[in-house]
Amino acid sequence: MIDAVATDSSSTPSNEKPRRARRTRMTGAERRQQLLEVGRTLFATKGFEGTSVEEIAAKAGVSKPVVYEHFGGKEGLYAVVVDREMGRLLDMVTSSLTAGHPRELCEQAAFALLDYIEEYTDGFRILVRDSPIPQSTGTFASLISDIATQVEDILGREFKSRGFDPKLAPLYAQALVGMVALTGQWWLDVRRPKKSEVAAHLVNLAWHGLDGLEAKPHLIGRRKS
Repeated sequence: MIDAVATDSSSTPSNEKPRRARRTRMTGAERRQQLLEVGRTLFATKGFEGTSVEEIAAKAGVSKPVVYEHFGGKEGLYAVVVDREMGRLLDMVTSSLTAGHPRELCEQAAFALLDYIEEYTDGFRILVRDSPIPQSTGTFASLISDIATQVEDILGREFKSRGFDPKLAPLYAQALVGMVALTGQWWLDVRRPKKSEVAAHLVNLAWHGLDGLEAKPHLIGRRKS
């Protein structure tokens, strides 16, 4: 006995061509966001020079003129990506500084940078590259300087309470933030030890100095990971 083949009455008749699924048309804002995400990924993996407008367009499924329409070219797209990442990192660091004790504030700042590296790895890879765009509104060095400015007031108050010269606070702020940023670049690839241990050792060095290092540094804040 031959089994009957079940047919679906809704299936396409044999004499008709199957209909193609309609592609949802993106709004201008949606297309712009898509291009930013595609560009962000390509710039992180290939760098600015290694990324072409053709590749950006191909990954986004659009023609080259669409990229030019939204950003004026690869340079414009790169500049927007960099500015967004700089704003995100600065916001994360600024919003993290909520504690009252200066040592815990150092912990929070270290965690903020390490959190950014962990959550927005592509963005950090882009920021630490030397910007090839002269008209770009910022560089990683200028971003570190902006973050250091946030730390200056904290150190200034601490210096004053201890009888130190508060005018030296900017110098120490640059040194501390630079130390965390460079360590973050190293940790970006190795990811060892774990984030909380990296933060603890950074603050250990910053707080005690080489002469007063704790053998087993610990975190004093509520956050432990």
